Amino acid sequence: MSTEVVMPQMGESIFEGTITKWLKKAGDKVQRDEPLFEISTDKVDAEIPAPASGVLQEIKVAEGNTVQVNTVVGVIGDGDGATAPAPSAPAPPKKEAQAPPPAAAPAPSTQAEDESDVRSSPLVRKLAREHSVDLNQIQGTGTGGRITKQDVLDFVEHRTSAPAPAPASRPAPAHPAAAIPGDLVPMSQMRRIIAQRMIESRRTSAHVHCMFEVDMTRIVNLRNKLKNGFEQRHGARLTFMPFFVRAAIVALQHYPIANASVEGDSIRYHQHVNAGIAVALDNGLIVPVLKNADELNFLGLQRGITDLGDRARTKKLMPQDVEGATFTITNPGQFGAVFGLPIINQPNVAIMGVGGITKQPLVVTDKDGADSIAIRSVVHLTLGYDHRVLDGAVADQFMVVVKKTLETWSEEVG
Repeated sequence: MSTEVVMPQMGESIFEGTITKWLKKAGDKVQRDEPLFEISTDKVDAEIPAPASGVLQEIKVAEGNTVQVNTVVGVIGDGDGATAPAPSAPAPPKKEAQAPPPAAAPAPSTQAEDESDVRSSPLVRKLAREHSVDLNQIQGTGTGGRITKQDVLDFVEHRTSAPAPAPASRPAPAHPAAAIPGDLVPMSQMRRIIAQRMIESRRTSAHVHCMFEVDMTRIVNLRNKLKNGFEQRHGARLTFMPFFVRAAIVALQHYPIANASVEGDSIRYHQHVNAGIAVALDNGLIVPVLKNADELNFLGLQRGITDLGDRARTKKLMPQDVEGATFTITNPGQFGAVFGLPIINQPNVAIMGVGGITKQPLVVTDKDGADSIAIRSVVHLTLGYDHRVLDGAVADQFMVVVKKTLETWSEEVG
């Protein structure tokens, strides 16, 4: 008896996935729910567990290939030597899949109508329109000649590349830093998606940035005092991120325009703050979303941030975990950056960048108005905002609230 391993449906809007890595080889024993292979989709990278225990008899779809959801990608047998998959198993998609019959040359104004006759998903048709690609010119490699996202990206790449023979290339290294200078390595699926979205954001939003210097001494001292007891009581590390998220929430409640998004010629004001928290990975960046963050206390913020970060790094996020952000926070300071100029996470209209916390000499004024120089813990916060929606005065006032909340912190940490 054998069990088919299929490309899972990772959300209603996900129609295909790319196998980035098989964690087992053909012939290896596997246990039910043991990680079997890794995939990359438009939303998340995920680790897919084995649907049954047995022996991985066959890998039908190799690493790097993109297939439709529910496509059989492998077969797990019971270890008794059976190798034949169930008779109903669909054939794996092949590059030589028959393309749809060519249509008559369309009039220039009928491309959108012709697209509806081509086997493709709404996502693929949207991508084709963005790159001015006629889907009738593409030979689909999906099941039954269906055109996949990868087919469109490959078509665009070949259309814009020179006809000269391609230089020899190596497989993409596990980590970008592992590449040897002079090598040509293909972008990972995640890297392609990031590149596309960053360019789209630059084209969509009128980016402007402002930067504020914030005295974090009060919070640094508070964290140093409470972090050991906090971890013992709650089983979670006390980090700086919930302080920044709380300060942003307070400012968003004062200036809800920064918690909005653009819909055509209208502005959508969101009822709750869904905080996107950028997480750096070895091969890219992902922004899981802490939903209804404005309704959480400090402990809830810390637990939610920790959970999302852990699941992002272990590829346990689901598509709903990266959807619906209304405001984003990114932390380049964790790697030593003084500050950054982040690109807006669409469809948000603002993103806050957190620099590194360092000790610096500052002029401080006491309650009697006397000035002195003291060593203080300082962070530089940057707000990237969409000038179509936010003016400089509003952005600056927003950051004034963030600064004041952090410098005069009074909330119970727990």
